[in-house]
Amino acid sequence: MAERHLAPGRPALDLKLQTLPTKPGVYIMKDVTGKIIYVGKAINLRNRVRSYFHTPHAHEPKVQRLVAEIADLEYIIAGSELEALILECNLIKKHRPRYNVRLKDDKRYPYIKISMQEDYPRLTVTRRMLADGARYFGPFTNAKAVRTTLELVRHIFPYILCKREITGSDKRACLYYHIGRCPAPCTGAISREQYRELMAQIALFLEGRQGQILESLRKRMAAAAEALDFEQAAALRDQVAAVEAVIERQRVVSASLSDQDVIAFAREDGQACVQIFFVRGGKLIGRDYFVLSGTHDEADAEIMASFVKQFYAEAAYVPPEIVLPRRIDEWLVIEEWLHTKRGTKVTLRVPRSGPKRELVQMAAENATETLANLRAQWEREETRYSAALAELQLALGLSEPPARIECYDISNIQGVSATGSMVVFAKGLPRKGDYRHFRIKAVPGPDDFSMMREVLRRRFRRAQPASAGTKADSWSVLPSLVIVDGGLGQLNVAREVLAEAGLGHIAVAGLAKKEEELYLPSREEPLRLPRDSEALFLLQRIRDEAHRFAVRLHHKVHEAKSMASQLEEIPGIGPKRRKALLARFGSLDAIRAATVEELAAVPGMGMAAAKKLRELL
Repeated sequence: MAERHLAPGRPALDLKLQTLPTKPGVYIMKDVTGKIIYVGKAINLRNRVRSYFHTPHAHEPKVQRLVAEIADLEYIIAGSELEALILECNLIKKHRPRYNVRLKDDKRYPYIKISMQEDYPRLTVTRRMLADGARYFGPFTNAKAVRTTLELVRHIFPYILCKREITGSDKRACLYYHIGRCPAPCTGAISREQYRELMAQIALFLEGRQGQILESLRKRMAAAAEALDFEQAAALRDQVAAVEAVIERQRVVSASLSDQDVIAFAREDGQACVQIFFVRGGKLIGRDYFVLSGTHDEADAEIMASFVKQFYAEAAYVPPEIVLPRRIDEWLVIEEWLHTKRGTKVTLRVPRSGPKRELVQMAAENATETLANLRAQWEREETRYSAALAELQLALGLSEPPARIECYDISNIQGVSATGSMVVFAKGLPRKGDYRHFRIKAVPGPDDFSMMREVLRRRFRRAQPASAGTKADSWSVLPSLVIVDGGLGQLNVAREVLAEAGLGHIAVAGLAKKEEELYLPSREEPLRLPRDSEALFLLQRIRDEAHRFAVRLHHKVHEAKSMASQLEEIPGIGPKRRKALLARFGSLDAIRAATVEELAAVPGMGMAAAKKLRELL
């Protein structure tokens, strides 16, 4: 007997549903344009995926909407449920499907990095955690808090900031040494071993192990005093006092001196905020919050499970215990996964009473308060941007507020390394995924009008609607308003290009920097908006963002050409070696700072060429 159709009207999808395997794996659901809209995992792919299509009206509204949009699906078979979970995390992180619960952030969160793989480690802020031998701390949601932490660390434990090669034989230390902000290993004022010990102390500080630091510092202070090295003893005494001041500000929350992360969340009207407390050695050393999107119609257990998977997939440290307000989906497999990440057992715990339960309640209260503050902030911003767009509509004589604004700018120095930018604001907010860079190809000299014409033509030639069966992209989405950076000349160029493309109906304006004047097709004289106008503030923000984006690529292109030309002057460095060096190091300063061994390791170099290059640089 033939099996009934699970996806009537979608024969290709129906065939895949009939032939799904019964093995564990990950399923990937796509819409009609081929865009991934949901990623899930299953112990039994056949049963799990087909369950979406059985009695669809019995599902939550969110699942009903998802099922209605599914046009295609793919699956990847995994060796176990644990492998499927890891793959699911990676795919959600990569594609950010809109029907998945996900961390609401378009960029990577920052980490503090200590390059312990180097002889003289450095502290930096990075947004990518690599398996390079360095120590990482984070992720953090607040970049300002990261900078404040680094400033505090540097006040207590001075470390090097410069990128110079440390030989220990420099004749003179820099100003930072004399004001107590650098230990000057470059001059031999501190040995390699002593400097690495200092960095180990910083790592302990960032981990929240101030008790271990105090014990070490006090022993060293006593030893220095016994050796009559009173200057060193005084410096250590000041470090002890600084660390003690930090400890005094930390709240003791556990007598067990254990490491825990305490997690709770609050939700309202489809928005959710997770609060996480970091307890190290029984003390609350910090906290952070994360906003989640895609939480409509999701159960609390699913939201919490999604957060735990996404956060610890990126976390630099997994504690032995994670305290939660309730049991979560996939409890056992998540514990197994965390075990593999930490290397030792990790326990997920739901306390019913006692100090841990009080901590969870405190985290939940903080999450509720944070979400309320964020919602108030979002509402203020939404009202402000709505007012700005309404003002702009009135000033430009538009039929409705411009929902999508595209702004274009050109950056060049006498026509050299010229670049163009396109930035996009949707409903008054930047949509960075739609930003585009252009390298000017057809204009040889300094001609801003021709450069603007080239950029606009290249953009609007690609503004073709997707044909049936092909994937749509951001190029096919047309703006409500085009803004060009410049005056009447740039405005006329934009009108000409839009007319060529059959898009003369799109509103266009030129915004001149000097007097902040708006040039419009319908006016002989430029329009000046009131200086306190929200519409003017929005236009300035959009124009400045376009300028920043254009200049960023221009500097990159110009620097690459400059590096290439300088390397061309060095005997023995041909095009292949030049390309390999730039690909490996990225800048001339980095090439200069590299050791002979690092230069020799570049494909096509060798030791003799590396020594010659090092000598000439």
